[in-house]
Parts: sequence; structure tokens; C-alpha cells
Amino acid sequence: MHAFSRRSLLSSAALAPLALAAPSAAATGTAVGGARLARDGVQAAVPSGLPKKLTARAWLVADHDTGEVLASYRAHRRLAPASTLKMLFADTLLGRFERTERYTVTDADLAGIPAGSSLVGLKPGLTYTVEQLWQGVFLRSGNDAVHILALMNGGVARTVAEMQARAADLQALDTHVVSCDGYDHTGQLSSAYDLTLFARHGLRDADFRAYCATRAADFPAGGRKTFRIENTDRLLSGTYGVTPYQGMVGVKNGYTTHAGNTFTGAATRDGRTLLVTVLHPRSGNNAVYEETAALLDWGFGKGGSATAVGRLVEPLGEGGASASPSGEAPHAGAQATKTSGSGGSWGTLGGAGSAILLLAAGAYETRRRKRAKGARETTTLPHSADDSAPLREPGPAPE
Repeated sequence: MHAFSRRSLLSSAALAPLALAAPSAAATGTAVGGARLARDGVQAAVPSGLPKKLTARAWLVADHDTGEVLASYRAHRRLAPASTLKMLFADTLLGRFERTERYTVTDADLAGIPAGSSLVGLKPGLTYTVEQLWQGVFLRSGNDAVHILALMNGGVARTVAEMQARAADLQALDTHVVSCDGYDHTGQLSSAYDLTLFARHGLRDADFRAYCATRAADFPAGGRKTFRIENTDRLLSGTYGVTPYQGMVGVKNGYTTHAGNTFTGAATRDGRTLLVTVLHPRSGNNAVYEETAALLDWGFGKGGSATAVGRLVEPLGEGGASASPSGEAPHAGAQATKTSGSGGSWGTLGGAGSAILLLAAGAYETRRRKRAKGARETTTLPHSADDSAPLREPGPAPE
């Protein structure tokens, strides 16, 4: 197996042309998915019957099959995504390697992973299949597994650039990728809308669905030994006092000190699949799951007859129409929220490498065209969350 050095990665990053960061949909006054989604406040039909105790800084409920956004709060607000960004990583690389392909890990391969990262526990000298590496990504949110898959893909810089290109194709214009794993880096941002796009696109792939729905697996420990890994999605695994959600499919959770808890989940009932993204709830280690479950309950109940307030757009590469300008001013959360973190080699490489495909995102912006306004307007509801409040104290380990 070929080991990629940090020097070679830096060299490839240095070849990337310089470019301005692609603006978010909200920051440019556009509204990917509909004008309502760029507004402040809760967007929902009236009467909505939505849960009253939602503390998340942004959230969204959508129908997976139709793409209709049933309700949202600051859908395009750019926030730190934590490991939910791994959905985009999977959208980008999942079909790149055969499941049976093997890779032997070296000490050099594991260098540069940020301190405090969530790890599946890869060991130098051990050989892993691609399937096992993806289990490490989906079940344990292992930044070490992400790192190895990125190296197999030609390096971190190249992978970050490809992720940015994939985001542009998915019309996820709020997303700026700095590292492959979602760890806190300055400028690494996404939104409830974009993360829901990543989940919806991923769930169309059989391997993606299978990995995110896996509750537990045996993982190599050396020799003939294995150890058990469980899915960190508590609505799926039912750990840490969370009741498993009926019909839960996945998809991906995350946590860092800066981002707090983040989660995009999908569940199916009576042949209907809903997607919910919840970002940065204010209190409790399980709040992200509790608020997701409450929004899913609403979606399967009163949300079944709710008038759509927007739509999840289709990828450009799969025939999706370019999102149209809204003609409205950016919403209150349009300004990018600063992220903290060390940056490290991943941040340095990611920022340089992503410049290659940020140009593609800029070119995409020039292809936008106006679409007739036909969406039904309903009332904007107030929201009780105070975005000026500090994030809660760190809880579980990063995911």
C-alpha cells in the first residue's frame, strides 16, 4: 500500500489556484429551495402545531421522497456542522473503492489528525477493508477512518476540493469545507438545509443506507481479535438514556465543543420517510435527539397535511434546475458564524485544496436564472431561541 506523506499533501495543496470563498445562498440574498427559507423565524403553515420547546439555533423538517420542506427555522443559517459533514464526505467518496479493497495503516498515515478527535481505533500495522473503514466513519464517526479513506483518494487536499465540488453540484451553497471530518476549523460551515440535502442524496445509495442503519459491528483489533463498535446515533442505538425512534433509518450525528450537538436523522413510517436536521440545541446532551424526535412526531402527524414552505433541490448533475434568486435581503443568520479550533494540517490543506473547486461554485452562481414565484406564502411564526446565548459547556467526546 502507498503511504501519502504530509509533504506530498502540502505540495498538492500549493498547486491549488487562489479563489475567494464561495458565498452562501443566504449571504448573497438568494434562497435555494424557495424564498421562505431565507427568512428569519419559524416558517410553517398556520396552525402548525409544532413542538413548543425547541431550542436549536436552526432546524428543518422535509419529506425525503417529494423534497418538500414542511417547516424550518433559519434553514440557511451557516453554523459549524461537526461530524454531520461526514455525510458529504460519504456522498463524495462512497462509490470510489470496492468494499473488499484492503489498506495497511502506517504511523505516518495517522499523523495530523486533530487532538481530541473521535476515533474508531485504527492501529498502525493492521490491514482494514474499505467496508470496515466506512463502518468506522458511520458508526463511530472515526476521524482516523476518514483520514485513511482520504489518503486512499489521493490526499486530504484533493478530497476536500472534491467535497466542495460535490456540495456545489448538490446546490448546497451554504457549505464551506475545510477538513474532511467536520472537526472545528475556521470557516468550516454548513446549514440545516445543506445537511438535509446531503442526507437525502446519500440515502439514495444502497451502501450509504446500509452503513448509517447499522447499529453495531465487530471491528479488527489485531490477530483474530475484534472489538464491538456501536452507532453513535442514539435514536438508532438507544444508548445513553435515549429511546430508539420507531422506524429510524439514520443518518449522522456530531459534536464538538464549538458546534455543540448536531444531527440529521431520517425515519420511515407507513411508507413515508422524513428528514430532520437539528443544529446546536441549548441544553442537555440528549437535547439534539429529543428535538429531532419531537419534529419527526410532528412531521408524521400534523405535518402530513402541512403546506410546503420550500423544497429540497435536486443535484445539478442529475438534472436539477438551478436555484433562483429570491429578490429578498439575507436573513438574520446570513453572516458566517466564526469557528474555532487549531486549524492544524487538515485545516491548512483543506483551505488550500478547496480553492480549486470554489471556482466551480462561483461559476455555478453565474448560471442561476429566475423562476416564477408560485410558492404559497403563509405566516412567519416567532421563535423563542436566543442566538446570542453562549453555547453550553462541553459534554460528550467529539463525534
